[in-house]
Amino acid sequence: MKDDAERERAHAIFDPIAEEYLARDGVDIGPMFGSEGLRIRGKVFAFVGFAGGLVVKVPAARADEVEASGVAARMEMRGRPAREWLVVPVASADHWAPLMAEAFAYLDEITP
Repeated sequence: MKDDAERERAHAIFDPIAEEYLARDGVDIGPMFGSEGLRIRGKVFAFVGFAGGLVVKVPAARADEVEASGVAARMEMRGRPAREWLVVPVASADHWAPLMAEAFAYLDEITP
């Protein structure tokens, strides 16, 4: 299936980046929207989406900027765009590491 192939491609990009975060204090992997997400102190900041692609949580204003640039789209939940969640396609893989870094920094700052 197409989604399976996209998820495999996404994991080939995501997994090596995730390994770098897993070496940090307070970072682990846990369930998120039917996938496994990178968490800082229990809060997910990045994961591979069901249809492939990277999903990250960034501040709403930053999500607006990234979406406007065409690099990513808002993740939709129950047909509604999520304020702080973006889906970055495999075609934009060169943006994955920097956006994961932004997501990590954001959740690290707001998570006690």
